[in-house]
Amino acid sequence: MTDITASRPTRPTLRAALAGRPNMVMLAAALTAYVTISAMMLDSAGNPPIHFRFDISPLLRSPLVLKAHVTGALLSFLIGVVLLLGVKGRPLHRVLGYSWVVTMAVTAITSFFLTGLNGHNFSFIHALSAWTVIVLPMGIAAARRHDIKAHRKHMTGMFVGGMLVAGLFTFLPGRMMWSIFFGT
Repeated sequence: MTDITASRPTRPTLRAALAGRPNMVMLAAALTAYVTISAMMLDSAGNPPIHFRFDISPLLRSPLVLKAHVTGALLSFLIGVVLLLGVKGRPLHRVLGYSWVVTMAVTAITSFFLTGLNGHNFSFIHALSAWTVIVLPMGIAAARRHDIKAHRKHMTGMFVGGMLVAGLFTFLPGRMMWSIFFGT
């Protein structure tokens, strides 16, 4: 007698499929949290209509530290996309990589002077900033040791956590980035 289940191909479980993709899991969890929190915030405000528009005046009226933070974040995002999509190991990658490290450091450090998501206290986004300040030197050290696997892990994790996840939460209703793109 033969075992039928032994010859049948097995389908991977969701856990097995996501095991090698912690950044995707973090991004999916952040997106779910963002949608839930945004919906609750909009519901509590009486579900105002959302219209896309672009008005940079709130940023122009903001303090210098916030302008430096937003500039650092935008440059980090743009440079990060180029680095992730471009050829690795070339001199341009190295130059852009160090530029990205500087802009990420500016973004993370200036965030410690900004509050508002949680009143006048630090929020969970500041934990991502602290993590960035700690992991940036680790990513550089890994590259200098030619430990490409560790370098990729550190830098990609910072891009996903520090740029995509933290950046997503800057677009919560009522925050400045929301008012620049969706304010009424």
